[in-house]
Amino acid sequence: MRQALLTIFILMALSKLSIGQRQLASPTIINYNNLEYKAGLQNWSTVQDDNGILYFGNNEGLLTFNGQYWSLHQLPNQTIIRSVKLDKTGRIFVGGQDEIGYFSPRKNGTLQFTSLKDLIPENDRNFADIWNIAVHNDEVFFLENTKLFHYKGNSIRVYKTDTEWNYLEVVDGQVYAQAAAHGLLSFNGEVWQPVLPHSGNDFPDINGIIKSGKDSLLLSTPDQGLFLIHHKTLSHVTTSFDSLLTHHRLNCITRINEKWITMGTKSSGLLIMDQRGKLVQHYAYREGMQTNNVRSIFVDKNKGLWLGLDDGIDYIAINGAIKQIHPDKDKRVTGYAAAYHHDHLYVGTADGLYQFDFSEQTEDLSYSKGRFSPVKYSTGQVWNLQTINDQLLMAHEDGAFFIENNTAFQIYPAPGTWLFQPASPILPSHDVFIGTYTGLYQIAYQSGAFGHHRALEGFSESLRFMVMDYQNNRIWGSHPYRGIFRLDLSSDHSKITATKVYTAKEGLPSDLYNYIYRIKNKIVVATEDGIYEYDGQEDRFIPSQIVNRTLKGTSLQYLKEDGEGNIWYVSNKNVSVIDFTQSTAEQPFTITHLPELSGKVVGGHESIYPIDQQNILIGANKGFFHINFEKYRKNITPPDVLIGEVSLFGKKDSVLFGGHKPLAAAQTDDAPSVPSSWNSFHFEFSSTLFGQFSTIEYSYMLEGFDRSWSHWSGKSEKDYTNLPAGQYSFKVKSRNNLGNESRVSTYTFTVLPAWYNTLWSYILYLLILSGIIYVVLKWQKKKHLKEQAHLKHFHQLELDKNEKEIVKLKNDKLRADINFKNQELASTTMHLVQRGKVLTKIKEELMVLGKNHKLENESTDFKRLLKLISEVERSDSDWDRFSIHFDHVHSNFLSILKEKFPELTPNELKLCAFLKMNLSSKEIAQLLSISLKAVEVGRYRLRKKLQLSPETNLFDFLVQTTGSSDQTPPPHPQNQ
Repeated sequence: MRQALLTIFILMALSKLSIGQRQLASPTIINYNNLEYKAGLQNWSTVQDDNGILYFGNNEGLLTFNGQYWSLHQLPNQTIIRSVKLDKTGRIFVGGQDEIGYFSPRKNGTLQFTSLKDLIPENDRNFADIWNIAVHNDEVFFLENTKLFHYKGNSIRVYKTDTEWNYLEVVDGQVYAQAAAHGLLSFNGEVWQPVLPHSGNDFPDINGIIKSGKDSLLLSTPDQGLFLIHHKTLSHVTTSFDSLLTHHRLNCITRINEKWITMGTKSSGLLIMDQRGKLVQHYAYREGMQTNNVRSIFVDKNKGLWLGLDDGIDYIAINGAIKQIHPDKDKRVTGYAAAYHHDHLYVGTADGLYQFDFSEQTEDLSYSKGRFSPVKYSTGQVWNLQTINDQLLMAHEDGAFFIENNTAFQIYPAPGTWLFQPASPILPSHDVFIGTYTGLYQIAYQSGAFGHHRALEGFSESLRFMVMDYQNNRIWGSHPYRGIFRLDLSSDHSKITATKVYTAKEGLPSDLYNYIYRIKNKIVVATEDGIYEYDGQEDRFIPSQIVNRTLKGTSLQYLKEDGEGNIWYVSNKNVSVIDFTQSTAEQPFTITHLPELSGKVVGGHESIYPIDQQNILIGANKGFFHINFEKYRKNITPPDVLIGEVSLFGKKDSVLFGGHKPLAAAQTDDAPSVPSSWNSFHFEFSSTLFGQFSTIEYSYMLEGFDRSWSHWSGKSEKDYTNLPAGQYSFKVKSRNNLGNESRVSTYTFTVLPAWYNTLWSYILYLLILSGIIYVVLKWQKKKHLKEQAHLKHFHQLELDKNEKEIVKLKNDKLRADINFKNQELASTTMHLVQRGKVLTKIKEELMVLGKNHKLENESTDFKRLLKLISEVERSDSDWDRFSIHFDHVHSNFLSILKEKFPELTPNELKLCAFLKMNLSSKEIAQLLSISLKAVEVGRYRLRKKLQLSPETNLFDFLVQTTGSSDQTPPPHPQNQ
């Protein structure tokens, strides 16, 4: 009995010991808390669609993640979603409290929920949480504690049990469920049948089923460990960590690959075992998880692990090539140096030296199991670790030490030590040079031990960087602020014979920030302008041709050559490697950047320790990074790229595309069209290569607007504003740091022209323009006609004016002629008057003469003379000429008058003519050879014949009656 108890105690101790041992390195663990994804704390289930988008059953609804952006979609009753599954068409089936249904993308890529609750028979529509969902072909099963819903076609069938339903899952094309007291059941299409012939109350409560081998099922239980069903026989599976499985409650189980199975526990984090039941990896809060309570595990398409936690979501890059080493998981101290010595791994930190003892060692040391322990008497800052003469030496702030049996032995005390350099490349070296805070030291190696030490006089600068030039028996050192030092040694290495400082005058690009190293068996300097090497013939530094000046312009702080000749370098806390094992058409090497480490190395104290291509250790701000570079450079998985949300600026309900590919039935080739006023767009894009978040870069182009692709950058969104009308295609692609590019994702849309730029508006414009042209032409014509009329009127006025001028001239001429003729007529009249006067005078004189000489009666001649004079006075010939001339001047005055008044006598006509000429009565009397009284009598008779009233002016009457228009002087007062 005692022996049996002792055996059990030993086995339990060994079990606890094996559980206490962890893998050397932990993969990258990314924590997402509820403040980041903005949803509930607990996450119960996870699935991934064909596009790589993840869906989580969360306390507040369905949570989605596309690699960059989170989104929450709630159920109508806003309850918790505990289970999520995808069918082959892309529908996302969910189970909530008192709700079942599925989310599916609309035509615009946004998710909408379709409830199936109405298909449940009315008596069974009230239920609690849906804990599991199983999808088999076109059938979906929903498990609630008292009911199991079977959705097929467009109907739901309800299966009940007299106890309760505990578990539901599809494994290898078969639907399994467990009913309490009835064991494990399988669905044959109509009914549930027991899997084991005899199982009931003895069958354990299970919470997970996975396939194991060709014909076996591995079952997980909350507190009884693992069981195996093989050939319809149930058996318990014994593992090396059964105590964990029984005492920390197992929540879920999932297969990662052919070799590994992972399990989530309530209080011990994540366990990974192999096919033999051996615990190979263990991750919990100490390794970087947010909590130890793992409710669900999902393996994505790139073999990364997604853990639904009781408080948040964790991603573990279990398949990644980069892992982290924390020698003290409670302190997370800075790592400065590493060394692999005598099957032990040593890491130097700011808090001392740690040794990792391997209990199981693999080629990739990150998977090796063991435990770290602090090296005795090493507390303090460790600067360097080097193996010299098969001894592990430690450069420490308290001096130099050698390590043996997990203990540090001091070679000499202060000053602080930076690094060691053997005096000869041939082992063992009898002398070792040491760079210290205060200059160059030397220690001797004798009888298998390091002993005597001394300082070499002549140099007191701090030597943090040092290289031995064995060929020329000199030491090269550098100081970031004082240049490169060359220390020439005596043949016995006992003293420094000469020193020289190299700065920009000796070919270096600057006096500052120069670091000395040995690369490709050459003395080289990492500078602000790439790599420089020493030219012994010129005694100066020249640009190095080791990498064909590929790094020209690159600021370098650290160089390290590994066993295959690759050159690792650090530039401004960014780690890269010049890989000579992979050449290109342009150069015999490739340069690979490791953006996962950007900003995480120790600035000014960079450290890279290559053991082999599967094990590269790099000092970091927190611990160390382990890189399986062989696996890293073979990682040819091309990244993908998704176009996430496409939205409009400042518009309510402005999402044009929700980021989810529509189902086949809802797909359409029609590009969405938006009004011209909605011409500012916001694009989001991402990659679901979750394990390479920090390595992904994007390039995009808006076809129809951009002329070329954008520069590669880590930015995952782009805005375009004020786009003109037209059709556009937004294209985006991604690449990782290895140069692998994704396919191009495209989103096509159309910005409609403004109402004033449409076809109908152009037609309207044409009509308006035609109308305007018509109106303008008509107006021009009218204006032209008006101008013509104006010109015509003006011309007519001119003509009238000219005619008037002509008439005036004619009138003036006529007046002149009339005046002339009047003058002639007046002259003739006066001549006649004068002649009459003369004749009268002659007659009177003759009469007087006759009386005086008494000739009147006696002389015949005298009588004949008087008779002749009287005949001349009475002659009408002069009148006839006068009347013709008068009518010509006065518009046929006499003719008209005679025509109107035929009863007028010739003498009366003469009187009228003389009156027309405005002659006085006396002048008329003389012309007519009558007395003045006779003239008055003639005037009286004339007025009577003309039947004029006394008031009528005789002159005016004669003018009006004859219509004379000639200008006649005002009538003589006697003629009125």
